[in-house]
Amino acid sequence: MQSNHTNRSFPYNAWYVAAWDYEIKRALMPRTICGRKVVMYRTASGEIAALEDACWHRLVPLSKGWLDGDQVVCGYHGLKFDPNGRCTFMPSQDTINPSARVRRYPVVEKYRFAWIWMGDPALADPATIPDMHWVDDPAWAGEGKLTPLGCNYRLVVDNLMDLTHESFVHRTSIGNSAVAEAPFEVTHGERTAQVTRWMLNIDPPPFWAFQLGATEPVKVDRWQYINFEAPAAVVLDVGVALAGTGAPQGDRSKGVNLRVCHFITPETEKRSHFFWVVRRNFKLTDQRLTTETRDRNAAIIGEDEAVLEAQQVAMDENPDALFYNLNIDGGAMWARRIQEGMIRDETPAALRAAE
Repeated sequence: MQSNHTNRSFPYNAWYVAAWDYEIKRALMPRTICGRKVVMYRTASGEIAALEDACWHRLVPLSKGWLDGDQVVCGYHGLKFDPNGRCTFMPSQDTINPSARVRRYPVVEKYRFAWIWMGDPALADPATIPDMHWVDDPAWAGEGKLTPLGCNYRLVVDNLMDLTHESFVHRTSIGNSAVAEAPFEVTHGERTAQVTRWMLNIDPPPFWAFQLGATEPVKVDRWQYINFEAPAAVVLDVGVALAGTGAPQGDRSKGVNLRVCHFITPETEKRSHFFWVVRRNFKLTDQRLTTETRDRNAAIIGEDEAVLEAQQVAMDENPDALFYNLNIDGGAMWARRIQEGMIRDETPAALRAAE
């Protein structure tokens, strides 16, 4: 049993996906991340600048202004800020106040995403960006989207770490009774958690029959490896192979394999940016398959969206209610423990003592 409410549910000292790489252009793009308003743009050299979206002078959002070369011009009084957040111009005076600057956030482009560090910039080590190399690996093909969700980001992680819900929420697409009936194993590390499930000699759900290209009824062995990496990356190694062809022993050659990569960035305590992409290592040049797989997955996420947003509403209406955990929640529980440990590590001891 656990509380469904804490003062802050996300760590700041972590890399979050701020945007797909193609979203950020030579124009001011605002986005709220971890409750903080950020404005992003590309400089003339193509690098990404990410600044606090509030002018030093009167707090008007800088995203309401425009770019002058690589500098952001405040649309209220014309103050200019360079890509590092330093003010370079003030109207009607020659001397610039040395304190006139806005916060600059570290940004790294990797795996087709722009990753942003919302905490102490001295701790922003790009080597700690979660591994999502399948997203831009040429040995894999597939597309994804950004889906805005009206719920706390941890609810999305909970959802992905417990795929038992496929038997019920997605019973007409990727789920059937075999998912809920199959045993599973939960393991964890310092910053990771994994849930493993095999379903042997089962009927494939419609989504997987489509991926396999089955035109007649077949039996399959199905696998799910759910891999969480803090603070909010979840990569699914999922697939099916013809039953009895050796998939549990490592031979997946008679089947199909997907890597479904997710990153859930908190917007606020009640809203999230849900980045996802479905990648496959077969039929790499089949654009029709790419498009249909993306659209089918978007429909599946739409089913999750309805449940998760209703869950958030219920939590808001019952702020003192508790969550009760079942065996199926093991992976989600470890993900939350890791997230809470990260928050605790960046909370001063005096504040922890007062809690």
